[in-house]
Amino acid sequence: MSSRIYLSSPHMGTLERGYVDDAFASNWIAPLGPHVDAFQEEFARCVGTPHALALSSGTAALHLALQLVGVGPGDDVLVSTLTFSASVNPIRYLGASPVFIDSERTSWNMDPALLEEELAMRARLGRLPRAVVVVHLYGQSADLDPLMATCDRYGVPVVEDAAEALGSTYKGRAPGTVGRVGIYSFNGNKILTTSGGGMLVSADGELVQHALKLATQARDTAPHYQHSEVGYNYRMSNVLAAIGRGQLHVLEDRVAARRANHAFYAEAFRDLPGIQFMPEAPWGRHTRWLTTITIDPEAFGADREAVRTALERENIEARPVWKPMHLQPVFANFERRRGSVAEDLFRHGLCLPSGSNLTRRELERVVEGVRAVPRKQGLRTAG
Repeated sequence: MSSRIYLSSPHMGTLERGYVDDAFASNWIAPLGPHVDAFQEEFARCVGTPHALALSSGTAALHLALQLVGVGPGDDVLVSTLTFSASVNPIRYLGASPVFIDSERTSWNMDPALLEEELAMRARLGRLPRAVVVVHLYGQSADLDPLMATCDRYGVPVVEDAAEALGSTYKGRAPGTVGRVGIYSFNGNKILTTSGGGMLVSADGELVQHALKLATQARDTAPHYQHSEVGYNYRMSNVLAAIGRGQLHVLEDRVAARRANHAFYAEAFRDLPGIQFMPEAPWGRHTRWLTTITIDPEAFGADREAVRTALERENIEARPVWKPMHLQPVFANFERRRGSVAEDLFRHGLCLPSGSNLTRRELERVVEGVRAVPRKQGLRTAG
C-alpha cells in the first residue's frame, strides 16, 4: 500500500523551530508571553486590523465574539447553513437559536438576497436576530458588500467566521476584518496552523479588551483574585504562538502552493465530463485552501461517493463538502431560509487533497485515482 495522502496536512518550515526553541529557552511555556504579543501584532498587520487576540481555538474566538455582540438566551442568530458545526455550536453555548441561510452558487457562501428576505420578514414581525454569522468557505470570501449593507440597514452586527479564509481577499480587504468582529482558526489542517488555536480581530479596541478579560477567566484588576463576571480559559500558549509566527512568514508561499494544486487538478481533469470546480468569485482571491469539485453523476458516470471510496481504496483522503447544518440531527428543528443549493453542493461536492506540501507525484496519484473510477459510460470529452 502506498503512503497515505491526506486532505490537508500541517506544513512546517524552519522558522517555527527557531521561535519554539526561543520559547523553551526563555521558559515562557504557559499562556501569555512575548511570542503571543508578537503573533497578535504581526497577525493584525497581516490582515489589516487594529486589534487581534490570540486564543485557544477558532471556536473559542467565535464563542467570545458572539457573547460580546450581545448574543444570549432566547436570541436568534442567522448563520450560513453550508459550514462546519463549529460555526453553529457557540450559538447554542449561549442559549441562542441558529437560523440557517442557504448558499449562492458564485462563492458557495451565504446568499445576500436570502439574507435580505429573512431580515425584512423579521423586521415586519419585530423579531430581528441578535447577530448574523457570515462564514467564508474553503478559502473564499462571501460577497460582503451586500451582506453588510443589509445588516447595517437593520442594525444587526455581523460576525465573520473566516476560519477557512486566511489569505483570501474581498475587494482588496481580508475577510474577517469587515464585520464588527472576525475570527480565524489555526487548526492542524488550516493554511496556517499552530496545531490548535485561533484569533479574534476587530477594529473595536474595547471589544477586544473585554474579550481578553473573558478569555483570562474574567479576572478583575486587583492584587487578589476577584471576578465580577464569568470567564473562560481561552488564551493561546506562548509555544503555539511561536509556531504561528513562523507560519505567518510563509503565508503567501502556502497560498501560492494551494492555488498551484488547484491549477494542476483543473488541467488534469479538463477532458473529464461532469467535473466542475468551486468557482473563484470576481470580488477577490480564492486561496484554494481546499480544492473542491462537484461531480455530475449522469455526465461523469459515477457519483461523488464512488469517487471518494475509490480514492480511499488507494489510501487517498478525500471528503464530502460540508453537510448542511439544517440536515444535521442536532439542528434539525431550527428555522431555515431555503437550503436546496447547500443540499445540492453536499450531494455532489468533494474536497480533494490540497496540502501545500503535496508532491507532484502525490498530485498525480490523486488524478490517477479519479480517472480510474469505474464509470457507467465511456470517456467523452467535456467540449
